[in-house]
Amino acid sequence: MSVIICPGIHDPALTQSFLEELQPKKRENLLIFPVQEFPAYSAADIYNYLCVNLGSPNPQASPLIFISFSAGVVGAIGAAWLWQLSGGTVKALIALDGWGMPLSGNFPIHRLSHDYFTHWSSAVLGSGEESFYADPPVEHLELWRSPQTAKGWWVLSVKGKAETRTYTTAAEFLTSLLQRYGNG
Repeated sequence: MSVIICPGIHDPALTQSFLEELQPKKRENLLIFPVQEFPAYSAADIYNYLCVNLGSPNPQASPLIFISFSAGVVGAIGAAWLWQLSGGTVKALIALDGWGMPLSGNFPIHRLSHDYFTHWSSAVLGSGEESFYADPPVEHLELWRSPQTAKGWWVLSVKGKAETRTYTTAAEFLTSLLQRYGNG
């Protein structure tokens, strides 16, 4: 299992802070897309970066988990589709504050939002069965920099059933997803 971090357009120190809080146990399987060298929103550049660092996608290759933020969500969803269409496996895509970005795929997708408005207005574009939104709201960059301080609602929405909500932190939600998909 490889975890691919697709940051947004911001100070790289915010990503380091994010990783310190949410550090997967298998650090050797962690790749951080270098947004200081390539556009965060470029699916082609993320895909090429993955091919250079992981080899060509194929069914025997390690499955990928994408964790993306802001403009990085744009590039990550496209790269995930490209990876899968080229024969690789995408285990899940986790999008933090990918407001206004349509998200769909034949792999699990989870959205995290810094406030209810972003959660609600993005959900119509795809949010997956499980999502999270901060309540009380936090600043956009705080969700990425400090997911442990973003308290809010873990929302489970299964078609045909009542929605359930659990109060937690963004970090706990993310950690649970990483454990479920095999990298926590």
